[in-house]
Amino acid sequence: MMGGAGRPAGAPEAAELEERLLPLAAPGIGDVDGGGGRRRGKWEKTYLDVLGVCCSAEVALVERLLAPIDGVRAVTVVVPSRTVIVEHDPAAVSQSRIVKALNKAGLEASVRAYGSSGVVGRWPSPYILASGALLLASFLAPLLPPLRWLALAAACAGAPPMLLRAFAAATRLALDINVLMVVAVAGAAALGDYAEAGAIVFLFTTAEWLETLACAKAGAGMSSLMSTIPPRVVLAGTGEVVSLRDVKVGAVVAVRAGEVVPIDGVVVDGQSEVDESSLTGESFPVPKQPPSEVWAGTINLDGYIAVRTTALAENSTVAKMERLVEAAQNSRSKTQRLIDSCSKYYTPAVVALAASVALVPLLLGAQDMKRWFQLALVLLVSACPCALVLSTPVATFCALLRAARMGVLIKGGDILESLGGIRVAAFDKTGTITKGEFSIDGFHVVGDKAEMSQLLYWVSSIESKSSHPMAAALVEYAQSKSVQPNPEKVTEFRIYPGEGIYGEINGRHVYIGNRRIMARSSCQTVSEIDGVNVASIGYVVCDGDLVGSFSLSDDCRTGAAEAIRELRSMGIKSVMLTGDSRSAAMRAQEQLGGAMEELHSELLPADKVGLVGDLKGRDGPTLMVGDGLNDAPALAMADVGVTMGLSGSAAAMETSHATLMSSDILRVPAAVRLGRRARRTIAANLAASVAAKAAVAALAVAWRPVLWAAVLADVGTCLLVVLHSMTLLREPGTARRGSRKEDEACRATARSLAMRSQLAGASSTATASAGAPGGGTNGCHCCQKPTSRSFEQAHSVVIDIPAASSAGHQELQVPRTAAANGNAGGCCSTGRACGASTVTSGTRAPRKCCARKEDGSRVSVNTACCSNGGGSRDSPKKTGQGCRDARCCSGGT
Repeated sequence: MMGGAGRPAGAPEAAELEERLLPLAAPGIGDVDGGGGRRRGKWEKTYLDVLGVCCSAEVALVERLLAPIDGVRAVTVVVPSRTVIVEHDPAAVSQSRIVKALNKAGLEASVRAYGSSGVVGRWPSPYILASGALLLASFLAPLLPPLRWLALAAACAGAPPMLLRAFAAATRLALDINVLMVVAVAGAAALGDYAEAGAIVFLFTTAEWLETLACAKAGAGMSSLMSTIPPRVVLAGTGEVVSLRDVKVGAVVAVRAGEVVPIDGVVVDGQSEVDESSLTGESFPVPKQPPSEVWAGTINLDGYIAVRTTALAENSTVAKMERLVEAAQNSRSKTQRLIDSCSKYYTPAVVALAASVALVPLLLGAQDMKRWFQLALVLLVSACPCALVLSTPVATFCALLRAARMGVLIKGGDILESLGGIRVAAFDKTGTITKGEFSIDGFHVVGDKAEMSQLLYWVSSIESKSSHPMAAALVEYAQSKSVQPNPEKVTEFRIYPGEGIYGEINGRHVYIGNRRIMARSSCQTVSEIDGVNVASIGYVVCDGDLVGSFSLSDDCRTGAAEAIRELRSMGIKSVMLTGDSRSAAMRAQEQLGGAMEELHSELLPADKVGLVGDLKGRDGPTLMVGDGLNDAPALAMADVGVTMGLSGSAAAMETSHATLMSSDILRVPAAVRLGRRARRTIAANLAASVAAKAAVAALAVAWRPVLWAAVLADVGTCLLVVLHSMTLLREPGTARRGSRKEDEACRATARSLAMRSQLAGASSTATASAGAPGGGTNGCHCCQKPTSRSFEQAHSVVIDIPAASSAGHQELQVPRTAAANGNAGGCCSTGRACGASTVTSGTRAPRKCCARKEDGSRVSVNTACCSNGGGSRDSPKKTGQGCRDARCCSGGT
């Protein structure tokens, strides 16, 4: 597996954090811990909600409190979400002991329950309520002077948590916001400004509470990806209910309708639709049948399936995703490291300045010493750089969550910042720009040294050992010719990246690949395939002689051309890097409408690395998108390497800096836009933080020091930074977003129809749909709503979808205007997916569906009734809104 060379600065830190967060090969009970010879149990991770963590200053405090405890192995603090992750031995130290250690310092820690997403909706503490009530009552002091003492009581009532944290920090020689606030409150009380002292405590505690709620809300959707996974599962064979952790690889578990898939696996029985939005960001249901893959965290919508597990619970895709998100949130970007370094000197410098402002005038015998003391206290409050320190990590946190929600895993803040500066995007062709689903256009025997059946047997047997998309096409082609591969007969199998493969079978030395493999095999003969000038061409060499050749074709992904156009609109240059032939590259360029600005073909992995380096030097920061083993070196070389997640190779995913969890290449420009927004948000946060500090200091010097205003500016700026960063969680541009969702719904409709046709064995439907006039890159165009029911019934075309059983077949009636616009995929007047995309291929339609007609075994369902069908982001229940019977759109029979 390729290493991570070429990652941005900070990647070693991210890798270290990721390694800490990944599940360790836990020693069993009774294993010896190498530290001191003591026997250890199994390590486990405990998630804690710690409200007292408001900025990075508390990170050191938490680590100093927990690190000395025997049995604690690692402590990780996620500041933006107020989360502490402790890896410990439960036999040596309990969760309650860890919580007690943190609460002694007033950090308000609690264990996060399974399925909980944090502290959203928490009421203010009694300290805040008591302080606020007493401070409010003190405002009546002009009417009753003794009430002024209630302001001092308000300061005392709200101070205990702050005092505990300040004491814990002071005893460990740490200078944080709590210490500074305690000094400020004491100073205000000493000067007789009781109302100001009470206001400081109330404003500080209230702002901290609001900031905690905002942070918790920001991370509520992704704070625990594993929270949706059921803790217990049902074994399909026996019906026994067992713990998820006890499920072994190869076990068969039952997943009923409405349940969450508990573990990664392969469907072995049943048929259903699965919502994979938790992984891919696309909520449109995906049909599943044997042997489809399913992943933990996805939702089984409308049928029963039995799943044979392919991974343990702790190694499932969603578990890896959660650990990567945690590691990314804890890795500090270059900007954050710079701010943290400056803050180490900023606080002591401002404290020294405040002490000088108080002491120098006193030594010089200056008049109005109260004003000088107040000015010193204002500077002391301004000495805490909380807003400045939070400006980068909170924005990064929110951007990473937004990326994860839309199906893009970004491995750290440095990569996020690099995404915002991309100037050129390089794309691999096979499996990235194209679908990676090859079809054999021709297979030819060259010479008389082998028969066709023997040649197909050699090729299919050797290709069965390869994971390349071309291999699957060759094996399937051989099987269609009644030739069964036998990979057990293959010995000395080797892969030559960028060239092809080699294997020995029945004593023959066989090479399969492109022109380069012929040079390796010492074969000089080249065969040209007649009539094929725009396809990928492969050769078969046996014992040094060319014995066969074949041609393959592959189509571009839906949305590939649109993605490249979006990148161009952002000023980003697009380049194709492929190891395939020039004719194959030109064929892809034609399908893209000439969108690529540069084409580079017949490249070895080393050539791709060199070209990526040239692009970085010539055009600026470079993005590389790939999916295969051949792309791993180039992905590592690029400023940002992006791999096509679930379909990509393990080496590419390991080496890349970001992962697309779906095959939607439109996520690439979306990720770049997100990176640019994150950079702008961080810049605005930094400017607001610095401006607030400068404004308070200037006001104090020019007019008069107002201590409560300084506190309000400090904690208020912190809250403002958090709220501004939370804008990254939503997509800007309502109109553009609506249009994009309609396009996604249209594409999802076409994909769903094709997959349903495959489930029903009706591949002709997809062909007919794709061949409809006006079909565009997106797979379908959206039609206008007919003006009347009579028009709908009288003007329609019929698409036959054979039923899964022999009882008959079903017809879907689509308005003729839809067919005229290439809308056989089933788009309605609003541009959203309608019933054509979701009606199952049974023999009977639900009653009360619009324009329902029966003719013997033929059932017609007029999908035009779905004038307000749900889009790809809607749930199945919403899909049928606008129908007389929602079931005719929701796909239920």
